[in-house]
Amino acid sequence: YLSRIPCGSRIAIEACGFDAWLCDRIESYGHEVHLAHPLKTRAIAEAKIKTDVLDARTLAKLLHGDLLAESYYAPAALREKRYLLRYRQCLVVYRTGIKNRIHSMLHRQGILSPGISDLFGVQGLDWLQHLTMPPIYSQALNGYLSLLQSLKKQLNECEKEIRKILKDDPQSKLIQTIPGIGKISAFLLLAEIGPLDRFRSAEKLCSYAGIVPSYHQSGQVEYRGSITKQGNKFIRWILVEAAHIAIRKDPALKEFYQRIRYKKGTHKATVAVARKLLTYVFYILKRQEPYCYQPRYTKKPVLTFVSKKTLT
Repeated sequence: YLSRIPCGSRIAIEACGFDAWLCDRIESYGHEVHLAHPLKTRAIAEAKIKTDVLDARTLAKLLHGDLLAESYYAPAALREKRYLLRYRQCLVVYRTGIKNRIHSMLHRQGILSPGISDLFGVQGLDWLQHLTMPPIYSQALNGYLSLLQSLKKQLNECEKEIRKILKDDPQSKLIQTIPGIGKISAFLLLAEIGPLDRFRSAEKLCSYAGIVPSYHQSGQVEYRGSITKQGNKFIRWILVEAAHIAIRKDPALKEFYQRIRYKKGTHKATVAVARKLLTYVFYILKRQEPYCYQPRYTKKPVLTFVSKKTLT
């Protein structure tokens, strides 16, 4: 079918589970592909009568009038990086689930670890392997420990590949100057954000991550609610994780966090720090200058930098 369409045609498709493969196929025939944003294409989303033919016609009309709200279509190399990171996250989730099951099983059997700080460290694993329990529970424990060993091996291989990609990446090194951002989180942010010129401002980047408040306005009535969560969930997740570390490392962020927590609670304060970290990421990548710790928080937040010469 694609070979019968005149070369160089503009083709609009709706974002879906296999849109990357479809976009690649369309481009391989020399066509220009446009990926429609499903939430912003209101003409389709709110239609009372929905058929494939009507939806396709609507997309064609929007594209013809340059009114099509588009999603970002990441190139193949960037998609591979994203998939590698999501694969790693999947392994981490599995590992956490197995550890929780082991804790639960020990709790059911009334077994307490003998003062071991890390149950899954060298000493803890040795204790688990020599633990005496009824046969069924011993079989389950051995199976869980075997799965943990396999997951550890796969995680090491995955992280080795990530370190290889990051080895001489100057962008990653810049982001890692931000408190709470390590190698894995820096790699994830770069892969999920993509080219920075996609975003006109730090506000646009925060909106893409879904960590801006929802806003409703009608007449004289204005309402600001919780964060939209309409955006890249992976960026949102890693920033919240980084925020917990950042408030312990950076005095200015700690003071900012405590001030928000006093007014709005712990959860909103953590999200506020996460948004501030993403703002830092934007300006650090834009200016190509590393982050500099501030001694304390000021009413008018200022992001300070140090020159690259002072770091060498």
